[in-house]
Amino acid sequence: MTTDTFRGAPRDLSRWISLRQTVEMVRVSLQVFEDMVPDLAADEAERAVLSEAVLRYGREVAFASAMSYASAAEARGAWDARLEALVVDGIVRGDAEESLLSRAAALGWDPAAEATVLVGNPPSDDQPTVVYEVRSRAARASRPVLLGVQGSRLVVVLAGPTTDPVDREALVRMASAFGAGPVVAGPTMTSIAEAHRSSSDALSGLRAVVAWPDAPRPVRSADLLPERALAGDPEAEWQLIDRVARPLEEAGGALQETVEAYLAAGGVLESCARQLFVHPNTVRYRLRKATDVTGHNANDPRDALVLRVALAVGRLSRARGLW
Repeated sequence: MTTDTFRGAPRDLSRWISLRQTVEMVRVSLQVFEDMVPDLAADEAERAVLSEAVLRYGREVAFASAMSYASAAEARGAWDARLEALVVDGIVRGDAEESLLSRAAALGWDPAAEATVLVGNPPSDDQPTVVYEVRSRAARASRPVLLGVQGSRLVVVLAGPTTDPVDREALVRMASAFGAGPVVAGPTMTSIAEAHRSSSDALSGLRAVVAWPDAPRPVRSADLLPERALAGDPEAEWQLIDRVARPLEEAGGALQETVEAYLAAGGVLESCARQLFVHPNTVRYRLRKATDVTGHNANDPRDALVLRVALAVGRLSRARGLW
């Protein structure tokens, strides 16, 4: 009969009466039985039999209560897992903000928290193992996370800032929860309502990161703009124009011409100066000015690639009448 002890109670009762309260009620009830056993027993033998029966019954009731609350916890955990998967899927697909925010709030996510999306390969085919690995590292970084395994792709939404050096350490720690291969982090958005933009950039970067074999892990999607543009991502093309090509053109002072000539000369300062009929110091000054304007140094091989692709994308956009 002890296995049916809690079946007569409403299922929602476990939400209002905690496991601690249930254990306390069982303890008090058994204490009452133990106090009344001496008065009920006819002799010492009967008292021993009754005491043993009370102990056995108390043990069975305790196990039944633990099983009842464990089943309720598993049901809630399964529901939370499905809801979390819906939230992550909504971020990837760019669902409406209202439904996304309500579901995230049901999972305890702070709507005002910044959000960064990371994508990569899962560390295992066993989903519980993946969940454990990601959550354990998030707990060490003291960051809330939402995660979803979508086939051969692991998507993690990390809460909190990631721009400062200390905050970037959280990205490195979370990247260790992914499997072998590149890990791409999208831009940090001001709230989860805009996390779909971070997801879009991160997924675009994951498709294009194969073109940069020496990319760091994790790598920001903004650092993959040349590869993303070559892969045909229009958002990356507009970002290159907005961040590099347009600022160079609007800065004037022949900065764009100098950068193009310097890149065409293979980074040889004297050849660039002869081509422009200026002193080498003038070229140095203009290159420093271009670095201040765009944030990219033409003397750095990686930055030179960004500048070259950005200028090429800008010319193509002008030829198509898009800029």
